[in-house]
Amino acid sequence: MRYLLSVPPFTDPRVVVDLAVLAEESGWDGFFLWDHLRWDDKQEVHDPWVLLGAIAARTSRLVLGTLVTPLSRRRPWVVAKHLVTLDHLAPGRVVLGVGLGDPPDLDFSDLGDEGDHRTRAAILDEALEVVAGLVAGERVDHDGEHHRVHAAMRPAASRVPIWVAGRTPNKRPLERARRWDGYAPIGDGLDPASLVELVGPPPRPGWDLVVPWEDDAPALDYEAAGVTWLVKSVWPTDEGWVEELHDLAGRDPRT
Repeated sequence: MRYLLSVPPFTDPRVVVDLAVLAEESGWDGFFLWDHLRWDDKQEVHDPWVLLGAIAARTSRLVLGTLVTPLSRRRPWVVAKHLVTLDHLAPGRVVLGVGLGDPPDLDFSDLGDEGDHRTRAAILDEALEVVAGLVAGERVDHDGEHHRVHAAMRPAASRVPIWVAGRTPNKRPLERARRWDGYAPIGDGLDPASLVELVGPPPRPGWDLVVPWEDDAPALDYEAAGVTWLVKSVWPTDEGWVEELHDLAGRDPRT
């Protein structure tokens, strides 16, 4: 079992980098950032990719990534370039977490991007193929409804896994995740007993199941249900959330 912190980069960016360093020192295995353009009128919202580059330079062991990047509002070739660069800074320590993104107005339609869920899902599926090919150093020749790409790119230093997030009980994200490297379900009913029925057996060895860690459930129960990563996070609108994150980052998740 491995343990990660999922962190909203909605405070001083230097604080976020220091949190990652503290998390590594405390025994956490992963440090992932939310990927939003806006949140509310009170929160500062910083770019996760800039922060991940800074974190990569200050850490040596943590797995780094986003939970999640909504590919439907990003150019996939730019995301591929982010991943290639980050993986050269932190070889073998990079994961891309993707999803549709939420809410559909705040980060999408209010800024002129597509808000419809079905359309964003179609864009996501196309973008995943483009990103995966470019990051692997393959020539991508793709003529789709939403993206047209005829290019190759310098490959990442190592393979970059892709995790797909989605709200339960919607089955489409799970179907999508089975085509990639892992599934990060969001919603209710993610206790160990329910996960077995919800997710089923892994499609292949090495496939990751990444779930929120309920405080009263032993890690061994999750492991028996097929979970490979347990996630702790803090909701950023609660008063004192940065201090709470600092406390989390400073505790060994295994004790």
